[in-house]
Amino acid sequence: MRNYMKLETNWLFTKEPQTDVPVTLNESWETVTLPHSWNRYDGQDGKADFYRGKCWYVKELDLAGRKPAARVYVEVPAASSACEVYINGQKAVEHEGGYSLFRADITSYLKDKENILSIMVNNEHQDQIYPQMADFTFYGGLYRGVNLIYVPETHFDLDYYGSQGLIVSSSITGEKQAKVTLHAYVENPGESDQVLFTIYDQDKKETAVISRPAEKDTAAEITLTDIHLWQGVEDPYLYGVEALLVRHNEVLDEVHTRHGFRKFSVDPQKGFYLNGVLTPLRGVSRHQDRLDLGNALTYKEHLEDAQLIRELGANTIRLAHYQHSQDFYDICDEMGFVIWAEIPFISSMNPLPAAHENCISQMKELIFQNYNHASICFWGISNEITIGGDSNPQLTENLKDLNRLVHELDPGRLSTMAQVSQLSMEDEQNQITDVLSYNHYFGWYQGKMTDNEKWLDAFHAMHPGRALGISEYGCEGIITYHNDDPKAGDYSEEYQALYHEHMVKIINERPWLWATHIWNMFDFGCDARDEGGVAGRNNKGLVTLDRKVKKDIFYLYQSYWSKNPVLHICSKRYAKRAQDKITVKIYSNSPEVELFADGVLVEKRSADHVFVFENVSLNDGFTTITAKAGGLTDTTCFEKVTEPYAPYVLVEDESDTGVTNWFDDVDVTQKRPLTFDEAYFSIKDTMNDILKNDEASSVLVNSISSMMGMKLKKSMLAIMGSQTLEGMSSKLPAKEGVDGEAIISYINSELQKIKK
Repeated sequence: MRNYMKLETNWLFTKEPQTDVPVTLNESWETVTLPHSWNRYDGQDGKADFYRGKCWYVKELDLAGRKPAARVYVEVPAASSACEVYINGQKAVEHEGGYSLFRADITSYLKDKENILSIMVNNEHQDQIYPQMADFTFYGGLYRGVNLIYVPETHFDLDYYGSQGLIVSSSITGEKQAKVTLHAYVENPGESDQVLFTIYDQDKKETAVISRPAEKDTAAEITLTDIHLWQGVEDPYLYGVEALLVRHNEVLDEVHTRHGFRKFSVDPQKGFYLNGVLTPLRGVSRHQDRLDLGNALTYKEHLEDAQLIRELGANTIRLAHYQHSQDFYDICDEMGFVIWAEIPFISSMNPLPAAHENCISQMKELIFQNYNHASICFWGISNEITIGGDSNPQLTENLKDLNRLVHELDPGRLSTMAQVSQLSMEDEQNQITDVLSYNHYFGWYQGKMTDNEKWLDAFHAMHPGRALGISEYGCEGIITYHNDDPKAGDYSEEYQALYHEHMVKIINERPWLWATHIWNMFDFGCDARDEGGVAGRNNKGLVTLDRKVKKDIFYLYQSYWSKNPVLHICSKRYAKRAQDKITVKIYSNSPEVELFADGVLVEKRSADHVFVFENVSLNDGFTTITAKAGGLTDTTCFEKVTEPYAPYVLVEDESDTGVTNWFDDVDVTQKRPLTFDEAYFSIKDTMNDILKNDEASSVLVNSISSMMGMKLKKSMLAIMGSQTLEGMSSKLPAKEGVDGEAIISYINSELQKIKK
């Protein structure tokens, strides 16, 4: 029988370079417990210098309990981003890609005793491994643990792209009727071996039992009646499927999975249908990291994340921008979220053929390892990939190649991609996948909030046959900043609220949007960022990075999406008020809300989710404000002060933010000669080196902001890190009517005036 063991404790860890594969236990190394990331602190401190390199984990294997003749596998659920596994100094496997599972049969490398497992993990940049560049920290480590698996010589396959060895699919063939197809993949089947498939309902009662002779691909089909459908968050009903590998009267091996019966489709004019029921997909995107943990999460943290999303009332999650933990996919099956799962083909394409092969490999791993998850309905092939430029025709061909692969491997699900806002509506790439979404930040990085609906309506009118969604939208909100007159860029909780009030309203008015995903459910780590005085993270979350505080906008969406009563007084953290009268805003899904000040009724109002009470008088000292609706009560207090409380307002260094009119008095229509005096800065220098010099940084930030037509911060360019402007020059998107090559030549001429 299969035996599965977690290798969690007594690992020795070092960042020190090793001349040879370590085959002994060096007690001077740090002792760590898995899951582990070496960037849990420096990947979130905002210094843009988190450690990227080769690290080693070493452990002595305890093989007690191993049955004679059993095969022994090492299973690594994820290692970011390249990994080599050694047993007693001999390489058992190497893997490229930081988010998917891989295994190695280590039986032939084992000795009778004192076996040393050595694992090298490397998160430094490599041209052939995705992601190449992105707005999040590339945490290194064995952050999902390591496992040992014992199986007999004849067992269900463990070697095919990290898959389970059991695939279950179904098609709805009638009222409460479905055809179920099962495939179990057997290694070294004996002549009389059998595979016994059993399907259980959610109460563990047998629904069907099928016996088949064991083969390399043991297949079976059966039609079930009176099935219970998986109806998303409304009714996430799951069946259990068990495959036993039987020899005479002994079970040699067994695998288990779950299955949800569902069918789905997307109508470009109406939206998403689940089992024939129109189900607008409204939800969030999620990154997997946490404060002081990096991405080294346990089941407990994954479950808490999912519970918060369920509490919000969302019914869909975009799991950005890579394969997430099996724990989280399992929880999504159980809670009924409709999932968009994707690979880290993000921001920039490397033209190397090996890089495309890595994309293909990561897509195969994503699909084969997650095929059985009922929650997954969409495979994402890329995210904002044209940020790195779309002039290379190979990019479009690579995207088409990935789309073909998705349908070849899994014809039952739909393909999708997330486009950057600047990509033209007419671009050929918008016709590649089954459905499409755009990332838009009008009202934050550029433009006005109302540009969102203008753009959406224009695209929908231009392409009425294309299903369109919003894959990202959001703005930064930091809970210590507050403003009575909030504006884009002030990082206040009040502007974040205004922005999302607008967005949820226009989304509600456009049911044809097949899916919308807020960016982001949680603040997340990005070591290159320094936004709003908060270094090392992206602050667009509905909930803080430590999961301790729900921002006001959490309750806004809850009031729209949750079926439970919601009542929330906004701006409670804006506690000191230098006014005699204030405006009190309340989010609720009740049709009416009553507001009280120090126990006296101020007003009863009717509204649609957002209730605004103006000119509420404050008494001297503290005034208790109470809201009542639908049997709920929410209470807070505000203090009247004589002067505005200075820490509520961000005082930011404007030199860190670019302007969009840098070229108003400069002729950038002509290309300038490219000179490269190494004593001065040039486009051959890395982004990091240029940004360290104030004068050179000013030229770079202002020029690129003007070239792209959006105000960029220094920290956003720092994401490009060790890349040179020369290397990025063809990849930076220029606004319409702007000659990008001429501007790059201008930037170089200006940099050549600045001595290093």
